Amino acid sequence: MNYRHAFHAGNFADLVKHAALLDLLARLQTAPEPLAVFDTHAGRGLYDLTGEEAQRSGEARAGVAQLMQAPDLPPALQALRQAVVRLNGGAEANLYPGSPLLVAGALRKGDTYLGCELRPQEHSALSDTLASWPAAKTACADGYVEVAARMSRQGAVLVLIDPPFERSDDYERCAAALGALTARNPAAVVMVWMPLKDLETFDAFLREAEDAYDGPLLVAEARMRPLTDPMKMNGCALVLANAPEGFEATLAEVCGWTVGRLGANGKAQVWTT
Repeated sequence: MNYRHAFHAGNFADLVKHAALLDLLARLQTAPEPLAVFDTHAGRGLYDLTGEEAQRSGEARAGVAQLMQAPDLPPALQALRQAVVRLNGGAEANLYPGSPLLVAGALRKGDTYLGCELRPQEHSALSDTLASWPAAKTACADGYVEVAARMSRQGAVLVLIDPPFERSDDYERCAAALGALTARNPAAVVMVWMPLKDLETFDAFLREAEDAYDGPLLVAEARMRPLTDPMKMNGCALVLANAPEGFEATLAEVCGWTVGRLGANGKAQVWTT
């Protein structure tokens, strides 16, 4: 799968991922201890939806544009809409925030963020995006390796694993990272985002994740259409280790609205392994 994000910024999958991320951050920040957030595949952090790539795909028009106009937006997606409004200075979404910018804007005093991006050009853009946020750092490095090396063995930690799935081994590395990071810090909350193309690929990942992680996984699926064409991105999923209590309700609301409003004969479901 080729997932150059400039073409896909602000699409349905971003809505699912980023609405869930903001709610997850807010839940973890109810505890007084500092939170360390790690992003294994940060991207550039900020996307111009008027640019050539976004205009060519048109995915933002079927994603964030609908988010901004929806009269029936549930509470779980309100924080994302407000973040987009703040970034653009109004209701028209010409710019879209990636996870690095969303996290940086939510950090409390004492919280930290590390965004890893392997591609030098994207990392340079990421550094520029986060220049005004001193608690938000970046690394031009393999995120799987860098986060494993830097993450503390105790304390409050949130890791977002969101690869572009251009490499054939990304599914295997996601599952291995989920297991390794929770073994290093058993309290770490790890959220993996992935595309849904076909059920066989997704089930294979879940089997590997269950082998790597000794505990229940919270799974949220936003199937935008039936999983009948493995050449298409038919939806997306979030898989979490150490999800906070009650987070499944947020995921159900986010996935349910996204599939119901933007999908075609799709299905949303949230379940625990």
